[in-house]
Amino acid sequence: MILARTLNNKPVNIATSVFKPCSLNLFFLLSTNRRDFSSISTTLLYSPFVLQPKYKLLNHSATFCNKNIVRFASLHPLTRASKFVKLSKDHVKRFVALLSPQQVYATKEYGGSCDIQDLAHYNTDFYKSNIGSSSVVLFPKNTAQVSNILAFCNQQKIAVVPQGGNTGVVGASTVLFDEVIISMSKFNKIRSIDLDSGALICDAGCVLQDLDHYVSQFGLIMPLDLGAKGSCHIGGNISTNAGGIRYLRYGSLHGSVLGLEVVLPDGQILNNLSTLRKDSTGYDLKQIFIGAEGTLGIVTGVSIQTAQRPMHTNVAILGFNSFDDARGTLALAKTHLSEILSAFEFWDDISMNITLDHFKFKNPLSDPYAFYALIETGGSNNTHDQEKIIAFLEHSMDKGFVKDGTLARDKTQATEAIRKFGVLHGYDISIPTSKFYDIVNDVRKRLEDAKVFTNATNGQITANKVDVIVGYGHIGDGNIHLNLMLKTIDSKVIQLLEPYIYEWVSTVSGSISAEHGLGLVKKDYLKYSKSPEIIQLMKKIKKIYDPNEIMNPYKFLPN
Repeated sequence: MILARTLNNKPVNIATSVFKPCSLNLFFLLSTNRRDFSSISTTLLYSPFVLQPKYKLLNHSATFCNKNIVRFASLHPLTRASKFVKLSKDHVKRFVALLSPQQVYATKEYGGSCDIQDLAHYNTDFYKSNIGSSSVVLFPKNTAQVSNILAFCNQQKIAVVPQGGNTGVVGASTVLFDEVIISMSKFNKIRSIDLDSGALICDAGCVLQDLDHYVSQFGLIMPLDLGAKGSCHIGGNISTNAGGIRYLRYGSLHGSVLGLEVVLPDGQILNNLSTLRKDSTGYDLKQIFIGAEGTLGIVTGVSIQTAQRPMHTNVAILGFNSFDDARGTLALAKTHLSEILSAFEFWDDISMNITLDHFKFKNPLSDPYAFYALIETGGSNNTHDQEKIIAFLEHSMDKGFVKDGTLARDKTQATEAIRKFGVLHGYDISIPTSKFYDIVNDVRKRLEDAKVFTNATNGQITANKVDVIVGYGHIGDGNIHLNLMLKTIDSKVIQLLEPYIYEWVSTVSGSISAEHGLGLVKKDYLKYSKSPEIIQLMKKIKKIYDPNEIMNPYKFLPN
C-alpha cells in the first residue's frame, strides 16, 4: 500500500517497508538485557547526575563508543548512618537459618564463600559504577521468607535494599554502604490468571518480558512496555511507577495494578491481591506502595490488569519542520486514530543524525527534517486500521504538519521498531506539551552563552566540554528526556545545569521525574515538584511504616 501526495510541488511518499527496523535504534537500548553493555556498541547520550558538596564522586568509569568517560552515577554520601548495626557472622548465620545456605551469598569475611567481586553485579548500578560494598545478598523464594528476613533486620536495625532487575537509572536499587541486598530474582512464579477479566497474579520477581510472553498465549498484553523488559521485574516496575511506551494507551500503573501483596518493615504481610476492578471500601492502600521505591516495604505479589492484545500493529515515522507541527499532528492523531493509537514518540534531528552516522543507516525519510515522530497503532482489523492511518496522514499533510512519512510493513517490524527507544536518560521530566522543546533550546542557549557548547554542531565531536544536547521522548504523555554528551566531568557544566533545569521545570508546574523515580540522584530536588507540606507528610508516612528507617535508606526523601 503506497500513498503518494504532493506538497509544495514536491512528491511525498508514505510507503510500506521503506526503512530497516534498526533505523530507529536511537537511544542506546539495543539488547533485551540492558545490563549487557559489552554487547552494545552505541552512541551514548546521557546527562550528568547531581553532584552536591555532601556527596563525593567515586573513581569509576564506563567505556562507551570506545571512549572512557567518567560517570556521575557514583554519588555517595560522606558518612554511613550510625543508627544501623554493622553486620556480623552471627547475623549471616541467622539469615542462613531463615533461608538456606544456597539462598545466602556472603563474603568470606562473614563466613560465606564469596569474594566481593562475586557480588559486583548486585553492588553495581546500571551505569556500571560500583557504588556499594554489600557483603551479603539474600534470595528469598516466598513471602514468608521475606517476612522473616525483614522482621529480623528490623529488630536488629540492619539496613536493607530491595532489588529487582537492578535496571533503574537513579540509584534506587543499589547499595551505598554495607546494606543487605534482598534480591527478588528467585521470586518469579506466576500464580494465576483469570481469562474472563484478564487479571494476572504473579510474584514480584517475574521479568516483564516473560509475563508479556505468558499472557500473549491467551491473546492478552501487559499494560506497559519498556526497553528493559528483558531484565526488569514487575515488582520494580511498580515500585518506581514505571511508564514506558504503552502509557498513552493503557495509562499509569496506578490504574492497572488491581492489588498488591507487601511485606512491611516489621515483617507484617499485607495481602491485598484483589482482582476487582471496582472496590470503594476504605483507603486504597496499594497506591502508596506504587512508586515508593521500596522505602515502605517490599512488594512480593502483584495483581495486574492485562489488556486484549491488538491483532494488528502499524508504525509510521513522520518528519516535521517544526516542533509545533509535531504538536499539531499529535492533536490530529488523538482525534483521527483515537481508540487504536498506542504510542506517539518524538526525537530531534541531532538524535537522528548521530544514530544514522554511528550505525551507517540511511534516513528512512527522503529528506532530513528538524523533528521526527513515531506513531504506533494497534487494533483488530488491519484494513480498518490502515484506512484510518491513511486518512490521518492525509489530513496531517493537508494541514501542512507532516512533510514526509513511511509505514512499517508488518507487526514484527513495528514491534522491533518501537522498542528501539531506550530508557537511558539524564533528565526525565514532565512538562506541558506546549513547553516541550523550549527547555532543550533554553539549555542549549545557556551552555552556549557560557562557552561550553556550540549549538548546531549536528552531533559532531567538538572542542567544547559539551558535545551534544538532544531532546526526545513521549510527547503523547508529556514526558521529555533531555540528554547531554560530555567529554568529562566538569563542575562548571554541572553548576550550569543544576538546579537550573529543575527550577525551569518548577516554573511550568512540571515534574522533575516523569517515570524514573527519585532514588539517590533526585531526592534532594524533590522540592521543585512538591511543596514543603507534601514533603513533610511523605516523611511522616515513612516514619509510620518504617520507624527504624531500615528500608532502602539514603534515598527517595531529602534529608
